[in-house]
Amino acid sequence: MLKLMFIGAVSALALTCSAKADEFTDMATKAAKAATARADKWDGPTSGPKAAAAKKIVFVAGDLKNGGILGASEGVKEAAAAIGWTASVIDGQGSVSGRTAAMGQAMTLKPDGIVVGGFDTKEQQVVFDAAAKAGIPVVGWHSGPKPGPEPEAGIFANVTTNPQDVSNTAAYQAIADSNGKAGVVIFTDTQYEIAVFKARAMEAVIKKCAGCTVLEFIDSPIAESSNRMPQLTTTLLQKYGDKWTYSLAINDLYFDFMGPSLSAAGKKGDGSPKAISAGDGSESAYQRIRAKQYQAGTVPEPLNMQGWQLIDELNRAFGKAEWSGYISGIHLVTADNVAFDGGAKNVFDPDNGYRDQYKKIWGK
Repeated sequence: MLKLMFIGAVSALALTCSAKADEFTDMATKAAKAATARADKWDGPTSGPKAAAAKKIVFVAGDLKNGGILGASEGVKEAAAAIGWTASVIDGQGSVSGRTAAMGQAMTLKPDGIVVGGFDTKEQQVVFDAAAKAGIPVVGWHSGPKPGPEPEAGIFANVTTNPQDVSNTAAYQAIADSNGKAGVVIFTDTQYEIAVFKARAMEAVIKKCAGCTVLEFIDSPIAESSNRMPQLTTTLLQKYGDKWTYSLAINDLYFDFMGPSLSAAGKKGDGSPKAISAGDGSESAYQRIRAKQYQAGTVPEPLNMQGWQLIDELNRAFGKAEWSGYISGIHLVTADNVAFDGGAKNVFDPDNGYRDQYKKIWGK
């Protein structure tokens, strides 16, 4: 009798755990699905300072080989032309020394404002302090782990989506796509605070999924992806085999160099492991998603739109106004919605009329 009671209690516990696991998978699936909705309604600012006249600005890029940074810089140039400013771009070329040189070069140009793209403020704090002393406002794109002002770092506003939401969405897609059975390898670059934050956030979500497993958490410099990823992919396949079903990363660039190694190992593009990125949404990622080859999703930034926001934030700094408070929403791109919101051009460019909205604010 006691044995039967024990078996019954264990069975009841198993059913309870199973129900909770199913509930988490259901929640993840619904959240991932909601993130695929069309981005065709403007939810950003509708008022602000009129355009400041004839400003000269510099965009200092962490690494223009990074598609996210490149996309944001293109948006900045487009918006600067629309508001009537001149804009130049300096490439930090993916190294600390390169970014230091780029920031120094930017300062010698004596710009009215600086945009920094894709590197942490702490790394270049000396130059940021010098800009503050010179009265040069600085805005950032992915310059820290959260959106908004960073007064302690000399940043008027950091433009980014909410990294927690981006990370959660990428992890939810892995759980949903695997029906709660994902075996995950996570890639990040610990040089960047935001990259570590996003990777750990994805890890935390996967660990909440009872049927999922975090196989490995890998620190690999994103700037060295072309050299590192082929051999790393081969090593992971040898180590985990079919247990490795999903890759999560903080940027699509990691996945640009996985395909040939997976193909050489006999992995078909529409099978495992599938890649999902918590950031940027590169052209090659769009192509893989559309073709259903090695990638099941990306959570892209609206890069061009964020470039316009960076110009708007600088204009607010020039006008002694507060930052706009705008944080763009989360958007998950899958094979089902890849054709919309700029997808035909392999980029996430919301169909929400943001260009006209910002021009209206600036009086242009």
